[in-house]
Amino acid sequence: MFRRIENSATQFVTVEIDGQTRQVPEGISVAAAILLCGLKNSRHTPVSGAPRLPYCMMGVCFDCLMQIDGIPNQQACQILVREAMKIEVQQGAAELTPK
Repeated sequence: MFRRIENSATQFVTVEIDGQTRQVPEGISVAAAILLCGLKNSRHTPVSGAPRLPYCMMGVCFDCLMQIDGIPNQQACQILVREAMKIEVQQGAAELTPK
């Protein structure tokens, strides 16, 4: 469904998505990267466990919540990919520990 427009000047970064190393274009959001890589979901809902994917791509719907670099509940559409980033599908509600 999603494909990248080819451009020879595009730089790539290496990220890890659910344990798999992927090359993605520099400067795109995590949400765009997972869609480009064909991921089937970004999270599972806490109540029914239904899979969700990014929807609005502008930070309104919260369907793109993921665990990024070990931090849960990150809006993947609001975070740009960077070298060596670890991205994981979030399973249900995440526990947040106060500092």
